[in-house]
Amino acid sequence: MQFEVMNSPFNQEQTELLNRLLPTLTEIQKIWLSGYLSVRGETEAAATAEPASEKETRDITVLYGSHTGNCQSLAESFVQKLENEQYNVTLSALDDFKPKALKNVKDLLLLTSTHGDGDPPDNALSFYDYLFSNRVPEVKDLRYSVLSLGDSSYEFFCQTGKDFDQRLEELGGTRLYPRVDCDLDFEEPAEEWFEGVFAVLNDSPLSEESAKREVSTHGTYSRTNPFKAQILENVNLNGRGSNKETRHLELDLEGSGLEYEPGDSLGIYPENDTKLVDQLIEEMKWDPKEEVPINKNGDLQSLRDALTKTYEITSLTKSLLEKLVSLTPNEELPTILNAESEELKTYLYGRDLIDLIRDFGPWPVTAKEFIGVLRKIPVRLYSIASSSKANPDEVHLTIGALRYDAHGRKRAGVCSGQCAERSLPGDELPVFVQKNQNFRLPDHPDTPIIMIGAGTGVAPYRAFLQEREETGSQGDTWLFFGEQHFVTDFLYQIEWQKWLKKGVLSKMDVAFSRDTDEKVYVQHRMLERSKELYEWLEAGAHVYVCGDEKYMAKDVHAALVTIVREERESSESEAEAYLADLRNEKRYQRDVY
Repeated sequence: MQFEVMNSPFNQEQTELLNRLLPTLTEIQKIWLSGYLSVRGETEAAATAEPASEKETRDITVLYGSHTGNCQSLAESFVQKLENEQYNVTLSALDDFKPKALKNVKDLLLLTSTHGDGDPPDNALSFYDYLFSNRVPEVKDLRYSVLSLGDSSYEFFCQTGKDFDQRLEELGGTRLYPRVDCDLDFEEPAEEWFEGVFAVLNDSPLSEESAKREVSTHGTYSRTNPFKAQILENVNLNGRGSNKETRHLELDLEGSGLEYEPGDSLGIYPENDTKLVDQLIEEMKWDPKEEVPINKNGDLQSLRDALTKTYEITSLTKSLLEKLVSLTPNEELPTILNAESEELKTYLYGRDLIDLIRDFGPWPVTAKEFIGVLRKIPVRLYSIASSSKANPDEVHLTIGALRYDAHGRKRAGVCSGQCAERSLPGDELPVFVQKNQNFRLPDHPDTPIIMIGAGTGVAPYRAFLQEREETGSQGDTWLFFGEQHFVTDFLYQIEWQKWLKKGVLSKMDVAFSRDTDEKVYVQHRMLERSKELYEWLEAGAHVYVCGDEKYMAKDVHAALVTIVREERESSESEAEAYLADLRNEKRYQRDVY
């Protein structure tokens, strides 16, 4: 078939293109193209005849404060749903949002986690300080709603969200929907919060079309649809005689479609030890085969499977005791609940559900009634210790096994115990990737970096250096690493030495606290290198801190303040402001727990 320019509506160039294309098409392709052009013509004609009416809405601003990435993931998901419904939405992390712009916001959805003892996450600090300063204006035209994520085992549960919620009200804002505080199993209450917010914004539930679009994304592996990754390797990194056991796990991600970057975490859905589950069932004289509901949809599992795979049984919280108090006639439980805060904390520490059952029985309730107040087993997040460029279709983790004796019984961490004692090569773990935009290598590969970590906190730095080696980065790198003993606890020692020899790692300072009469930690090594460390900061270096927040990260921050104060000959408040500027520039990043 050939088109002639004289008898066609096409110009010379279009005719030549058609004459090159048409001979290459199969009959099926020609039929499809004919149908496509017909439908497209009808659609465009209908659009011309009846222009679609645009929904009149106010712009919506979605802000998030996130430490591990949960609030960011939720915010991105909710923004997608709103955009599907033709809303104009602005999404921003709290540290990227100019606080003075708050006075221009009309509808605000604010999602935040709470960190440590009721503190804002690092990327919410500047906004938090502004909101509680004398510079913040009234926001009488603002409608807002807060979603708060936290952990009910902490005394100041969801405190940052509560603070934001109350402060916005004090400034004249109006709640468009009540604040929702989520525990570690936050998925369902977060969705309910969004549905409530959306109903107010739109005066109706999500449209059927939007729901269909949402369902279509569930085929991918994610937090709500984890991938079962096969364990390729599981070895103990510590030497014989060590007080610790640190497992190096390598997992197979082939076929998962999961992607990660250095700084991200891997989430694992762990299982309770079946020995502990059987003890609990025996103590309560329940039938392990009884079917019980595990979610609001009414899906069922056997009681033994539910207590193994779904419900948390290894830790106690104040909120759990408050729910269980009505299920026992024992009068001592209310006394514990009404005790002074420190006394209650003392009771909760190191005890599990079996302890509670033995201490405050009898429990004249059914298994269904009892587990109805339990929360789901929390996901465990571990910093990824590998670069996908260096290890395609694999992900590596560094997990410290938690074991201790308490109240006459041996205890173990749920996930770390499972990985150390019950997970062999060939077994599978349900996993997903948790993005962490707050712990990223610099955009420019030649930017110098300072990495500070103790114990398993060194994991992401292994990923950083693998990445820099693969990409040929020329940026200087400096690692501060701390552990107990040089001989038995120098995690990944051979790899650091290899990178030092190749120049991928420029400098390394180590602190082994139990090898000397006086305990030496990473912050002491930093102070010894005060002048040079400050010179690196002034040269544009990014500084990273990973590990325990309560002690290590706190002491490292204090050391940084001291270094800046002394090298700049400034006050402590000026040194804190210097570090705050680094944080705002994303040059001071922490992954702490």
